[in-house]
Order: sequence, then C-alpha cells, then structure tokens
Amino acid sequence: MPDLRNCRRCGKMFNYIGVPICPTCVESDEADFKRVKEYLYQNPGASMSEVSSVLEISIEKITRYLRDGRLEIVGGSGNMILHCESCGKSINSGRFCDMCSNDLSKGFKSTADQLSKSANNSNDETKRTAEMRFLNKNEKR
Repeated sequence: MPDLRNCRRCGKMFNYIGVPICPTCVESDEADFKRVKEYLYQNPGASMSEVSSVLEISIEKITRYLRDGRLEIVGGSGNMILHCESCGKSINSGRFCDMCSNDLSKGFKSTADQLSKSANNSNDETKRTAEMRFLNKNEKR
C-alpha cells in the first residue's frame, strides 16, 4: 500500500519514498542547486547574500546546500555561517567538524562491534540449545 504524504514545501499529496518533498519540488530544488553551483563557478568568492540576491534563492536554501555537504565555503577566514553541531567550531561544509565527525564514526563503529559480538554470543547459545541429543541405545540399564 503506498505511503501518501503531503509535501513539506508545496503541500501537494505524493507517494512518499524516503524524501519529504514531492518529485516536482525535488526537481525545482535540484534546478536551484545547479544555478547556484554554476554561479559560483563563474563568480568564485561570491558571498552568500550576493548569490541569494542575484539568483533569487533564499539564504536558508543555500545554507541547506552547505549543511548537506553539496557546497563548501572556500577562502576567507572567520566563517560566521556554519558551526559544528557538536562543538560549535566554524566549519566549511556539512554538520560536524572533522574531529567530531571522527569521534562519531568511532562511536558508531564501537556500538556496531558490540552489537555484532552480542549477536554472535546469542547465536552460539541458540546453537547449543538447538542441538539434537541422542541416547546411546547400547547402554545397559
């Protein structure tokens, strides 16, 4: 049965397949991203407000492209736009700085290893209890 939802942007009903916006809004968003990317290619070092003003694309949308890791802030120091969601350090792209990203990865790997070890231990116990036992018929009573 299809999972029908309302698009977060336009409100139109659509068949949800993991993306919270309808295919029409996805296309529009992708077209905006391509325009931003082309503008930045032709105008390296353009500010976010310049890009937003010239292309009539909201700063929030451009910030989302940065957070999604699709764009990166280059040059210039003193980034006042993006900050690591964990430690608050200025970053050029994404949601976390390299150090916090590495810490998260290590944490995830540790948890996955523990879960795998736990699953293997429970499988061993299940195998032991599921083994068939045979009585020795030749044994005298």
